[in-house]
Amino acid sequence: MSMIPEDVIEQVRDSADLVGLIGESVNLKRTGSDYRGPCPFHGGKNRNFTVIPKRAMYYCFVCHESGDVFRWLMKRFGMDYPTAVRDVARRSGIVIPESSSRAGPDPLEPLFSAVAAAHDWFGRQLLERPDAKEARDYLAGRAITLEQAGEHGLGWAPQGGAFSSAMAELGIEPPILLESGLLARRDDGTIRARFRHRLLFPIHDLRGRVVGFGGRLLSQGEPKYLNSPETPLFHKGRLLYNLHQAKGSIRHEESVILVEGYFDVLRLLLAGVDHVVAPLGTGLTGDQATLLRRFAPAATLLYDSDDAGLKATFRAGDELLRHGVRVKVATMPPGEDPDTLVRSGGIAALAPVLRDAVDVLDRKIQLLEQRGWFEKVERRREALDKLLPTIRAAADPVMRELYTSRTAERVGVPRDVVATEAARGPTTPASGAPARGQADVRPRGTSAPPAARPRSRFGARAERQLVRAMIASPEWREMGRQELKAELFDAAPLRELCVALARLPASDPGNQLPEGLSAAAAAEWSDLRASAAELSAEQIAEEYLRAQQTLAARPEVLEIARIKDPSERQRRLKDLRARYPVIVQTHWYARFGEQARQRQRRS
Repeated sequence: MSMIPEDVIEQVRDSADLVGLIGESVNLKRTGSDYRGPCPFHGGKNRNFTVIPKRAMYYCFVCHESGDVFRWLMKRFGMDYPTAVRDVARRSGIVIPESSSRAGPDPLEPLFSAVAAAHDWFGRQLLERPDAKEARDYLAGRAITLEQAGEHGLGWAPQGGAFSSAMAELGIEPPILLESGLLARRDDGTIRARFRHRLLFPIHDLRGRVVGFGGRLLSQGEPKYLNSPETPLFHKGRLLYNLHQAKGSIRHEESVILVEGYFDVLRLLLAGVDHVVAPLGTGLTGDQATLLRRFAPAATLLYDSDDAGLKATFRAGDELLRHGVRVKVATMPPGEDPDTLVRSGGIAALAPVLRDAVDVLDRKIQLLEQRGWFEKVERRREALDKLLPTIRAAADPVMRELYTSRTAERVGVPRDVVATEAARGPTTPASGAPARGQADVRPRGTSAPPAARPRSRFGARAERQLVRAMIASPEWREMGRQELKAELFDAAPLRELCVALARLPASDPGNQLPEGLSAAAAAEWSDLRASAAELSAEQIAEEYLRAQQTLAARPEVLEIARIKDPSERQRRLKDLRARYPVIVQTHWYARFGEQARQRQRRS
């Protein structure tokens, strides 16, 4: 059976009439905005089975069976996944394009199955296990019923070896559990459950499949929140909590509400606000911003209003601006977060907060005004430095122009001056000296890159590979810090990225976009970060070594390409092969040299 494109699967899912499909075999009656009926899975007589159209899912409050339209067909009628997609497409009148390639078994299916089995088991423990009373009481204290917890897939991970034993009874082998992040190997070689004594939130991919968990510790200890590790299924920087359910509402609203935590999302969902998502306990990444831009052109940031919340707000705002998203900031009352505000005052308390949201640059200006930054000349200069990163982040030229004019008006300097400062970026290209308010971040032993450099096609791919390796691995980043010079890079965004990555501390995993990047460099970072995740450690190492030699040899390759004497050219090429053996197998230098000679002959 041929592969079905991912975008077509999403189109089919979004167009499905879930109520009509399930109503063919279940007697559903409308209850508010949802539909209730007897559960077909456990044979119940009461109306404990609910279909929730606005979230495109079904759920049973007794047996806890849940899923989307495809899972319904798979569980109810025994279809495999591609057949279920095609059946829904046929009902919706969508033609699925057939690919010439043939699809074999999904190598990740054992991991998906293991995580799904764990999700079901964790959910049952929350409802049934005696030692989960602590978690049930905790949820009750946060005004979340067990029905609501079950509807949203929450679970409980107990202490001890109960999880490992349960998975063994299901025939799921430890290597699969290790690879899926459900078991962890300790330093002494022993293996135990990764999640212990934690309330668990399931993390889904866009297709609605559980790929990992976020766990909140209910006793003393650290970390308070623990996510699944990076696995073939789970990439923390490329997933958003609740996006699988919220994407339809986000498209409809043409906007997304971004909050900080799992409970914030859950509280808004329970209050009827569906277009809400959250990062997974870290700052918003470029990949997450790219993902959101697929579904909506605008975002409202609903973070805490303390210093840490404001810092996270503006970092997320700048990241979204780099990806062409319009950004508003909603200001929470002091001491409140979305969960506490809605829990105490309901949706009526949240409505004015969202209504009064202002543009992210205007929110920065408000805070600077409140703190007196515009009252004295020297502080106005510092205020401008605070506003410049947001101006630079704006990828949309209209928003960038509006931000430039608004800043000039408030700071009290000509618009052209602000535009010039914003265009310089974090460093001053003419002199290479750090811009005001910026540290000197050039790698050791490098001089400032020239303002303009001649570009050559030879080595362009190698530049991207080198930077990708530095993004993918702290070890290769440290190697690049020691042996790469900014002058090696012809492409200005990659040169800027090399400099920014070199200033990161060795302990930094490199998951967050470096601060102060231009829009072009930020876009490169996002693309390279995404592609790096698909490469193994061996591939990254091979790419780095080959690319480093390619760029080191590039000046000589360009010189050899200009030599007209064949014997001299061959002699120089032979010497080049001896000194740069890694690039010999690619023959890039030979192809480039021949192309250059052909151009010379034509001219």
